[in-house]
Amino acid sequence: MNKNDAVHLSKTIAHALRHAPWLYELEIDEEGWTPLDQLLDGLRGHRKAWADLTEADIVEVVEGFDKKRYEIREGKIRAYYGHTLKTTIKKVPCEPPERLYHGTAAGVAPLILDQGLKPMSRQYVHLSAEIETAQDVGARKGDEVVVLVIRAREAHADGVAFYHGNEMVWLADEVPAAYITQWESS
Repeated sequence: MNKNDAVHLSKTIAHALRHAPWLYELEIDEEGWTPLDQLLDGLRGHRKAWADLTEADIVEVVEGFDKKRYEIREGKIRAYYGHTLKTTIKKVPCEPPERLYHGTAAGVAPLILDQGLKPMSRQYVHLSAEIETAQDVGARKGDEVVVLVIRAREAHADGVAFYHGNEMVWLADEVPAAYITQWESS
């Protein structure tokens, strides 16, 4: 990897780990760690040129700079410093806002509306506190974005567990289809 590519990748890793993990669908624990495979998935989806990005590429960037910014241990990665997040993602069940949002590709939306949101290869379903964030996340999944509206407070009252992540992210084990509708922009 050339120096310019390494610098660009390092800056993007910083953005993902320190500032906007929700845009990369990362689950950051209370100590700032996230699974390396989640970071790789997020980076691959963020930029088409990174579709073949590997763990070795991440390690090369982490170890390639004199100033140590990241730590990799036991299949996880975290940033040492520079976080602008007010809180990290903690899995504490709590009452969600009235509405939450989930951005996805148009081709997947009918399946979600029929079967609900499931975590797939992740531990949790990622939900956004704002429509704009859901649109940004959905844009990583396809050219035509659909934003789904989750009647979160109603689902919570009916026993669906929600977890507060940070100011932009909420998590759920799953969300049944009965609480999901498609957002119609005006």
